[in-house]
Amino acid sequence: MNIDSDITFRKLEIFIAFMSRGNLARTAEALGISSVSVHRALHSLEESVRCPLFIHQGRNLVPLPAAQTLWEYSQEALDTLSRGVEETRKAAGIGQGHIRLGTLYSLTLETIPKLIMGMKLRRPDLEMELTMGSNQLLTTKLEDGYLDAILIALTPGEIDYSRFEILPLFDDDIFLAAPAASGLDTSFPADLRDFRQQKFVSLAEGFATWQGFQEAFNVAGYEPDIVTRVNDIFSMLSLVQAGVGYTLLPGRMKKVYENSVQLLPLAEPYQMRQNIAIVFERNREHDPNLLALVAEGRMYSRQRQQTKT
Repeated sequence: MNIDSDITFRKLEIFIAFMSRGNLARTAEALGISSVSVHRALHSLEESVRCPLFIHQGRNLVPLPAAQTLWEYSQEALDTLSRGVEETRKAAGIGQGHIRLGTLYSLTLETIPKLIMGMKLRRPDLEMELTMGSNQLLTTKLEDGYLDAILIALTPGEIDYSRFEILPLFDDDIFLAAPAASGLDTSFPADLRDFRQQKFVSLAEGFATWQGFQEAFNVAGYEPDIVTRVNDIFSMLSLVQAGVGYTLLPGRMKKVYENSVQLLPLAEPYQMRQNIAIVFERNREHDPNLLALVAEGRMYSRQRQQTKT
């Protein structure tokens, strides 16, 4: 049997509310609409099922046996739909006590712990699954639905702004990191042209810092001698500490490593910043878990701004 397309779930909701209350005015008040809108919806539903559902007794609308039958099945249909939507959202990992976060390794020093602690205060039962990786890896996992939100360094052309919501957190300067034994004068900015003869270590392709690394040396006008490429920033810094080579790294690593490696700001031609942001699907902006993440992200961003000033 074909169901008339004019039979909508909204009309059935109004019908169920009326059958429960038996009065146009009380139904209208409960739903926050006018009595005229309730009457119009009931009349339209009656036309769509092609049989009488009510009779008028004075100013009252009295349900017929057919309305009682429709009421029973309508409640069952809406209950089934509600459960179906709930199970669908569960399957998609939306709105449950679980959030899958992706992050750059470097953000696990400060940013991620602060966001997680704040979210746990807002939603104590929330479980968090953390995935660490490169910009490229995290973006792909978000696009494929394996992550709910990611914290990355924004790079041109990497994010579809029509599909994803962006919440900027902070901007981060890039520094030259040198082995402690290099004896550089840290009171002056580093001109990369002066390091042509030095060996370097870098992150692998796909990492935001790798892209900045490439851009900086393009400006310097030469290809650096890269000894090795690694897949996480902590391994890269361990190599710098061991004297294997120099590298470029974001300022957020400074607090932890400033006593074990030399850190120099870059000279003006090579200066660049990473724009750190939270990224998630626009169609999930009302997900309670993501709302908690966004709220904490905004608070964290404000706190960083206040610390600067």
